[in-house]
Amino acid sequence: MLLRLIPLLLVFTFFTQVQAQDKLSADLMMKIPRIAEPAISPDGKNVIYTERIVSVEENKSKPTLKISNMAGQSTIIEVGAFSAQWLNATKIAYMASADNGVQLWEKDVVSGKKTKITNRTDGISGYGYSPDGKKIWYSADVKVNESVVDLNPDLPKTGGAKLMDGLMYRHWTAWDDGHFSHVFIADRTDSLVSNEKDIMSREPFHSPQRPFGGSEEISFSSDGKYLAYTSKKLKGTASAVSTNADIYLYNIATGTTENVTTFNKGYDVQPKFSKDGKYMIWLSMARDGYEADKNRLMLMDLATKKVVDLSADFDNNVDDAQWDPSAPNKIIFNAGVKATMQLHTLTFDSALKPTIKAITSDVADYQSFSTTVVNGKTKIVASRMSMSSPTELYEVDATSGKSTQITSALKSSLPDVKMGKVEKRMVEATDGKEILTWVVYPPDFDPNKKYPALLYCQGGPQSTVSQFFSYRWNLQLMAAKGYIVVAPNRRGLPSFGQEWNEQVSGDWGGQAMKDLLSAIDDVAKEPYVDADALGAVGASFGGYSVYWLAGNHNKRFKSFISHCGVFNLESMYGTTEEMFFINHDLGGPYWNNNNAESYKNTPLIIMCKIGIPLSLLFIMNWISEYLSLKVWKHLMLLNSVVFQVNFCTSLMKDIGSINLKILCFGTASFLSFWIPI
Repeated sequence: MLLRLIPLLLVFTFFTQVQAQDKLSADLMMKIPRIAEPAISPDGKNVIYTERIVSVEENKSKPTLKISNMAGQSTIIEVGAFSAQWLNATKIAYMASADNGVQLWEKDVVSGKKTKITNRTDGISGYGYSPDGKKIWYSADVKVNESVVDLNPDLPKTGGAKLMDGLMYRHWTAWDDGHFSHVFIADRTDSLVSNEKDIMSREPFHSPQRPFGGSEEISFSSDGKYLAYTSKKLKGTASAVSTNADIYLYNIATGTTENVTTFNKGYDVQPKFSKDGKYMIWLSMARDGYEADKNRLMLMDLATKKVVDLSADFDNNVDDAQWDPSAPNKIIFNAGVKATMQLHTLTFDSALKPTIKAITSDVADYQSFSTTVVNGKTKIVASRMSMSSPTELYEVDATSGKSTQITSALKSSLPDVKMGKVEKRMVEATDGKEILTWVVYPPDFDPNKKYPALLYCQGGPQSTVSQFFSYRWNLQLMAAKGYIVVAPNRRGLPSFGQEWNEQVSGDWGGQAMKDLLSAIDDVAKEPYVDADALGAVGASFGGYSVYWLAGNHNKRFKSFISHCGVFNLESMYGTTEEMFFINHDLGGPYWNNNNAESYKNTPLIIMCKIGIPLSLLFIMNWISEYLSLKVWKHLMLLNSVVFQVNFCTSLMKDIGSINLKILCFGTASFLSFWIPI
């Protein structure tokens, strides 16, 4: 009877719950504008950026291109536009939809005159201009291989059939349908581009890389004679087991292509050329097959081909790097430092020896940034977020690091909302090391009261619990419901040095799980925490962590929520498309006896001990549906109390605003039933 009552109670709570206006709720969170893609004007007076507003009714968001001065006074440039960049002091380029897909446009922000620059069938996916503005590159999908329909013209009803003759037949949400993202070069004219050329003609490879690569992976040389692009030119099984992406240099005059990073077997991405044309920088991982290897900042002297690791003495990942426009030997980059993201500057001497200094040190995450030079000094505009604030734009002093807020998305949309206090807490691990743990308190926290607490388990496995403001797993939203949220940077997370980051690989059920328990045990000792009302939540590897804790928690927790968690390691090996990931993190296939230690931590076996409430939240597609039913059946046969929500969508990476609301409300409702506030 209890199992039948739970969904009814959840539905009732979903439709009757009223949230006070001064606390964050799922409804209120959806009203916050999503700000991204800042680009500072050449004179440093204005910034263009993309703002997205979510429509829950339409279950989608729509981009709007806006321009703001440094005082935050903004106006709309173009509705439905995004990915803008400045061409000169008054003219911008951007992407926006047309009748035949997304196309490239140009617009004078003073006169308002706009021109469509590309008119490619089915549109484009990215673009860039040569330094002199005479050429552009753009990326677009090209059909290279034949589909099942092409091969069987006499069978007209084969449109949904998939031809799989090798691995990497699907990557995340994208099936191999014979189309590949290619790079084109064209002459830029006063109207439509001309002389368009596919520089990867007939190649069955992607550039930018799928599924996460973008325009940052392609760049013109400073003299406009070359175009550098990123691609992993491997087929089938070789592509599935390797991360060996390279930088290719295309000679525009001769039409020839050279792989300039053959010496490195891991990722090589995001090439950028110095303004004087002497150097190229890019981001690189050394080890093939290790997607969470240290992300290094490399430099090549283009005359001598000498390569230097500029970040050799910097023990964290470099996540984005750009040339400082004020000097030919200066670089600005973004990097994780102790669960935050900070801007840095790097200067190298004639011997290519680097000196690195932090620009910012805020309790925040700096994300994308844009630079220009005004009176010989660098000006920076960057997007920044924290656990208490969604992404806003800031002007950052390149010398002092002082930041001045430009946009006010949160204040303009939710002027009265209260956020809970976020506290950094250092917790001692079982091996004596310290775990940086963020603790988020409910708004109006009263230390004389007792509160239930939630242990937030991060996914990845290698993904920092930084100062993020998420619209799927928002810690402030959890705290607003009346929970104290405990979010530890367990073993295996970046921004604490490579040794710390690597301690999860091959040891999923080891020290990382001990760190999670150490964090919740430490906070649970506080007089304001109800130690009999603890829960654990997480997604992906965080979902794996929830499953593992469910079988190993020694009666600490009253409830668990797992969203798309890894449940069966053997099954994961047989269904994942990124074999390089599981080969590295679990040591290879489960049938190899040398990997028995890794696979013994599969929740399928561990969870036979479970006997308390568990909520499963899945995004419905054929892979996760199979997984969700497998977990559901397993737990039903164990007579466990389970509630399951399946999101009916084919998109794993974007489950839509309506489903996000259901996730938020369903999570809160399930927890409030088993762990009352």
